[in-house]
Amino acid sequence: MPQAITPVWILVFPDFLLLDATGPVQVFSSANDDRRDAGQAAAYEIGLVSLSGGAVKSCSGVEVLTKPLPPACALNGTTMMVAGGRGVLAALAEPALVDWVGAAHGTARRCASVCTGAFLLAEAGLLAGRRAVTHWLDTGKLQRDYPAVQVQDDAIHIKDGSVYTSAGITAGIDLCLSLVEEDLGRAAALSVAKRLVVYHKRPGGQRQFSSELLAQACGGGLAEQLVQWMRPRIGEEIDVDRMAEALALSARSLHRRLRQEAGLSPAQLLARLRMETACGLLESAGCSIKQVARLSGFGTEYNLRRSFAKHLGVLPTEYRDRFG
Repeated sequence: MPQAITPVWILVFPDFLLLDATGPVQVFSSANDDRRDAGQAAAYEIGLVSLSGGAVKSCSGVEVLTKPLPPACALNGTTMMVAGGRGVLAALAEPALVDWVGAAHGTARRCASVCTGAFLLAEAGLLAGRRAVTHWLDTGKLQRDYPAVQVQDDAIHIKDGSVYTSAGITAGIDLCLSLVEEDLGRAAALSVAKRLVVYHKRPGGQRQFSSELLAQACGGGLAEQLVQWMRPRIGEEIDVDRMAEALALSARSLHRRLRQEAGLSPAQLLARLRMETACGLLESAGCSIKQVARLSGFGTEYNLRRSFAKHLGVLPTEYRDRFG
């Protein structure tokens, strides 16, 4: 249990995404409610901050009241979080804001981002050489703009040292539940999850944007056809030529059309489907790691471990321990 109240400062900017800030606020606030109900002192002091303070309008049009940025030297022991939203690109052009985020890392207990708030962490130098995640729509841009970042495109949230990042929007709630668990224990985090009527840990594990959802989003297009064909054959050897033949296309046409429709290459879609299959097998009982590798099409345990390390930042055994 914490010996003192932990300040949580959530940084917002014009056109931030409302749930990126209010989701974390509610998690920490609910943790306080649970403690008060149990006759204990609150664990968190929660506040919204911005460059100049005052009213800040979110991209939904709803305004929130904020305090001006506290001096970085006053952040000792705090949790500093950065919201995301379409206004993040303009925020990147505010040197005072970027400098403050960088300075905060030197004094705060931990620094975190929700959704595209990861771009501010990256601009301030916090993510260089670290594993990180952002909204699935922006992982490619984050990797291109900040090549020193080890972008993990399928994780819900990631901790790398004292820096935490989370995926799109509601993933900020998942991240903050993990912070409550880190501070107050598993029982406290589970109680908050129940109070908020959300999963303590999502049943889909760390998978953020599945090939099934991608296929549905494409509305009966090429991605959906390819997923339907690959799924029952996922344990077999599959290459682009075989995919193209199954859809009566040339390999070049398949690559071009899938890239246009879904923003993925055939090989990337196959890798995503293999990862989902492996995750599902690990979440259920009865399969050894060797069997998981074979049934999901990775072939060897080495290939499976390498893919999990690349995409999720954990080993298959660690994934099973957490979500199995």
